[in-house]
Amino acid sequence: MGHDSPKGQKSSPFIINRGHSIGVCKHLSSASTCIFKHRSVLQIEVFLISFNAKVAAMSHLCDFQIHINGLQTFFVNEEVLSTYAGRLKKIIKQERRRSQIKYSGIEIEDFPGGPDGFELISRFCYSNGRITTTVSNVSLLHCCAVFLGMTEKVSTNNLLKQTETFLEGLFDWSWKEILVCLKSCESFLNYADSSGLVDKLICAVLEKIAQNSDIGSLIATSSSSSSSPETTSGFRVSSSFKNTPESLKPSSSSRAWWFDDVSILPPKIIEKLIQSLGAYGSENNNLILTRFLLHYLKISAQRKKGNTSHRSSEFSGLADTAIHGVILVGKKVFSCRALFWVLRIVSGFGISREYRLGLERLIGGMLDEATLDDLLVSGHDRGVYDVNLVIRLIRVFAKSEGVSVQKLRKAGRLIDKYLGEISPDQNLKISKFLGVAESLPDSARECFDGAYRAIDIYLESHPTLSFEERSRLCRCLNYEKLSLEACKELAKNPKIPPRVAIQALISQQSKVTTTEDFVHASPRSTATASDHFHSHSHSNSHSQIVLYNKGGVGVDKDSFPEESSLDTKLNLQRMQWRVVELEKLCRDMKGQMSRMVKNNVLSSSTPTHGRALPRLC
Repeated sequence: MGHDSPKGQKSSPFIINRGHSIGVCKHLSSASTCIFKHRSVLQIEVFLISFNAKVAAMSHLCDFQIHINGLQTFFVNEEVLSTYAGRLKKIIKQERRRSQIKYSGIEIEDFPGGPDGFELISRFCYSNGRITTTVSNVSLLHCCAVFLGMTEKVSTNNLLKQTETFLEGLFDWSWKEILVCLKSCESFLNYADSSGLVDKLICAVLEKIAQNSDIGSLIATSSSSSSSPETTSGFRVSSSFKNTPESLKPSSSSRAWWFDDVSILPPKIIEKLIQSLGAYGSENNNLILTRFLLHYLKISAQRKKGNTSHRSSEFSGLADTAIHGVILVGKKVFSCRALFWVLRIVSGFGISREYRLGLERLIGGMLDEATLDDLLVSGHDRGVYDVNLVIRLIRVFAKSEGVSVQKLRKAGRLIDKYLGEISPDQNLKISKFLGVAESLPDSARECFDGAYRAIDIYLESHPTLSFEERSRLCRCLNYEKLSLEACKELAKNPKIPPRVAIQALISQQSKVTTTEDFVHASPRSTATASDHFHSHSHSNSHSQIVLYNKGGVGVDKDSFPEESSLDTKLNLQRMQWRVVELEKLCRDMKGQMSRMVKNNVLSSSTPTHGRALPRLC
């Protein structure tokens, strides 16, 4: 055992995949067959003698099998490895006592770095305790040396001492070398952490940051102002996190120089880094670290699309930490657009319910500042959009204290636009549509024309709805707040149930009656009106009449010529003709409803329960 090679080094071990030793033999046989085709008989005899001697020596040297993590089998010389690995020597002795077999094998599970780590150890042992140490492999060599007990008690200048000597110059390494060494610990992080190596590397990272920036900014609470981001327009599906809001874009106060470099590290190491600064979870009160975590989560989300090496749950602690920092500073730092961007980033990392509700409360209180593009958040279920999220945000906004009428109506216009965008979704249920439409009170809408347009689009996109479903969909309309044009369209819309159309027309009677009273007023009242109002028709449309108060600003009584009274009479006549046209339209609609009654449309569609039909005046 342990025969030296001609160059003074021990023979290298066999390394084969588990259960594939036959394949190696076939490879050797094919190689010898190839040689036989081109050699003489004498040359073949010499080759066979040499080949058999090498095989015999190899079988004598590689007398022990070691199965590493169930992935690969190493045929090694027991004495060579036991010379440097004290723990391995103990494991082999225990196995032989148990199995009572001279030449057997052992299995080692959870070996640091797996087969790659054991191969480095084998090379070290077979090279008489020498190996090239670099920033890329020093972490793995150190953890393997600790695992196998390669200390000075076993052999002088053993691997553990060599790696410790190499790591003594850690703080003299470059920034890139420290990050490369720290990232290499990912596959055996538990061993690197337990040995204290991760803490040393993190200290080196923080020292490099301190040398090039104010380290106090990472320890003390920081704050900065942010401007409202520009709206990015495009396809009406959520812009997601493709565009970073202006308030989070790179600047001296938002993104530090080290953000991109540190983002190459895995989430577990980032957690250790944040914990070492005392800013993990609810302890995070640092704006710079909050911005870094948002930047890190954004990059991780982009990587996750094509790489599944990290589970989303591994980022949940970092996401909660980031949200806590966002909620802490709130709208003082983050605009409404930026908060929606944060929500899109963290929603894919399984954040806790407590922090999600806190972020939604923050966004809901600023809903009047949102845009339509902000609300178009991609859905996680069958739907195109996350409608449930918008419903929760609207309810938070409606329950907020101190919401002015202007803000409420601004939000109402936004919600009507949102309804128009989500209506074509084939998977959008009526309950979700009504949930959005009815989350705001009636006072949030000066006019319900936008809600009616959304209903029309929904009915057009869902032609198979039953009569009851169409009637249910229209319950969110306030017919008294429909304009005359919208009411005319609704009455003529074949997709709208007749009963709904009648209710909408009845709601317009008060408007028509008021106009009729004005037209049929006494001549005296008409004359009085002509004394107080002067009308002016636009040159491009005689149907639009604008009335001005006689005592209006910039109008002088003496400046009117004698012909002005004639113009006033003409304008009044035009207004009367307009009213007559409206009366005619009303009579036509009454006639249509009378014909509908005669054709039993109402009686066959909806039960009257003994009640008389509405009287049309």
